[in-house]
Amino acid sequence: MTGWSAHLAVMPVALPMLAAAFLLLFNEDRRRLKAIVTIATVAALVVVSALLLQSVSAGSAVPAWVYVPGNWPTPFAITLVVDRLSAMMLVLSSILSLGTLLFSLARWAWAGPRFLAFFLLLVAGVNGALLTGDLFNLFVFFEVMLAASYGLLLHGSGEKRVRMGLAYVAVNLTASMLFLIGVSLVYGATGTLNMADLARRLSDLPPENQTLFAVASAVLGTAFLVKASMWPLGFWLPRTYAAASAPAAAVFAILSKVGVYVVLRLSLLLFGTDAGAFAGFGADWLFVGGILTVLFGTAGAMAARNLPYAAGCCVMISSGTVLAALGFGTDAALGGALFYMAGSILAGGALFLLAEILEREAPEAALAADARVFADEYEDPFGSTTVEENGPVIPAAIALASAGFLICGLLLAGIPPFAGFIGKLTIFLGALPREGSLSGAAWTLIAVLTLSSFGVLMTLLRFGVAYLWTPGDGTKLPVVRIVEFSGIATLLLACILLTLWSEKGLAYADGAVSWLRDPGAYVRAVMEHQPWHGDASPGNAPQGDTP
Repeated sequence: MTGWSAHLAVMPVALPMLAAAFLLLFNEDRRRLKAIVTIATVAALVVVSALLLQSVSAGSAVPAWVYVPGNWPTPFAITLVVDRLSAMMLVLSSILSLGTLLFSLARWAWAGPRFLAFFLLLVAGVNGALLTGDLFNLFVFFEVMLAASYGLLLHGSGEKRVRMGLAYVAVNLTASMLFLIGVSLVYGATGTLNMADLARRLSDLPPENQTLFAVASAVLGTAFLVKASMWPLGFWLPRTYAAASAPAAAVFAILSKVGVYVVLRLSLLLFGTDAGAFAGFGADWLFVGGILTVLFGTAGAMAARNLPYAAGCCVMISSGTVLAALGFGTDAALGGALFYMAGSILAGGALFLLAEILEREAPEAALAADARVFADEYEDPFGSTTVEENGPVIPAAIALASAGFLICGLLLAGIPPFAGFIGKLTIFLGALPREGSLSGAAWTLIAVLTLSSFGVLMTLLRFGVAYLWTPGDGTKLPVVRIVEFSGIATLLLACILLTLWSEKGLAYADGAVSWLRDPGAYVRAVMEHQPWHGDASPGNAPQGDTP
């Protein structure tokens, strides 16, 4: 990348932050302006993330690009790294954000102040966590992401949201404290927080510091697994997501995957097969924890009494699937898990949005109840405590919602013909040994994922019958605005395209795993990067313009 394109790596962070700051300059009654700015920003993020993914795909010369905003030498620089894994996650984040944003503009974006600013800050925090190349800035971006999520969770008020919001804040503040303690211990043991520099120094770590680094890794791992919602650390997720407003819960579908992303990144970078004394550190715990997370999520979904809670359990199941595949250790299984995760993020977000539509009854009364902004003693600065819906109504909303619900259900359950089945089948094939009999771990992985598929399918069939098949009177038909369905359609279209291009998607996932399995390539890409001074000469170009 040369010229202006060399700065694409910082755009996923800079654009939403600048747009959020711009929105804060205007009062909440400037709805049209705020909607236009936010849509333009998120649409730009979709384009930028697609360009970044294209730049590191299999046909590119170099599978990673490095950007240093402060132009300091590595490892002292604030480093942003775009590789196959981070680019894939950026695309998923931007598509999920676009679909959720469109849905929210019908009414939820106006159910309280500063929703769009919080939304953009959340996107900036997520993208920063996906791109950063050092642990301290990972902590900073996590805090930006979590601070914005606190505001989004409480958006729309209500006793249930406040109660679950307090629990969510308490859990994440505890995880953040562990994160900061772990980062401090890592720096004390190694003298660096840059991920590539850390991987390079591990082989020469003095014996007296190895125990300290192992303790630091365990503390950091606990913090990340809380955010990844691994059971029992993720007990909070289904109830919290069920309490949030529909667009907030939908965009939260990416948050636990950021935790999974960090665990995946650091596990293969620092504890790969060539990591010496630290090779395979924590892999058995990840496998067992992933299996238990899938079982807990499946049981929770089958026992769920409302669809948002079941959708939250499906989010846990997809996280547990990736963690179990990572702990299992084969590249093929992990590639299939990444492909399954991509579809589950999009389908999980769409399911939260569909749940809000399917649970609407007596629309006028529901709107008046849901749109209360704050407590009765709070005076709404805009002169109203109800939310005005925007856009024309879609006729035959039940038919459209039924089709969307079917796609989401089949994909999350891993049933043919959608991408969820392809991902799970790839995991199963990756668990099969090339020769000899199946190991106990392989039997466990295949059995648990199969059981989970049946459990999720039964759960969503039960809710489908209750919401879509059981006849009701005309007053209970949901009112769906075109802008709402356009948001859901965006996510469902992405799911369909992922299925149609599953061969390319699986090849990309396998390439990402192969890249992650070679930590030396990542270390060279970051540590040999030279600061860029604005020209396109080979000696000063960003990593990727020189071999």
